[in-house]
Amino acid sequence: MPATSAGLLLYRRRDGQPEVLLVHPGGPFWARKDAGAWSIPKGEHGPEEAAYAAALRELEEELGTPPALQSEPLDLGEVKQRGGKIVHAWAAEADFDPDTLQSNTFEMEWPPRSGRRQEFPEVDRAQWFSPEEALNRINPAQAELVHRLLGRLR
Repeated sequence: MPATSAGLLLYRRRDGQPEVLLVHPGGPFWARKDAGAWSIPKGEHGPEEAAYAAALRELEEELGTPPALQSEPLDLGEVKQRGGKIVHAWAAEADFDPDTLQSNTFEMEWPPRSGRRQEFPEVDRAQWFSPEEALNRINPAQAELVHRLLGRLR
């Protein structure tokens, strides 16, 4: 059975136009990657946890203090990423100041085979993007989620 993740695609309107919030993964592997590396705030969950509850949990873990949702969540369905992971996503209107980001952290051996363990943020940046720019930055499989949101906002 493939791994499953759940997440929230936050959006807001600026000057009548939608913007979406994406996060950039932390750690040395992602440090110099940009196009195709950004994601919606999301994370894995097991069968014992409801997907939407996992999406809310991950939002808090990745952003620190999650913003209050200003709309009912829109179910955007699922997408399958290249590695086989299934991502179930919802969209909600909210506002978040990326300068307040306080992501949880993870530990890994770095540099490889050095025996030294270092701690890195799970998410090192969050940023609002126009839909066009988001489509250039987001993991290609998750681009469909942006398209689905735009279809629902029209």
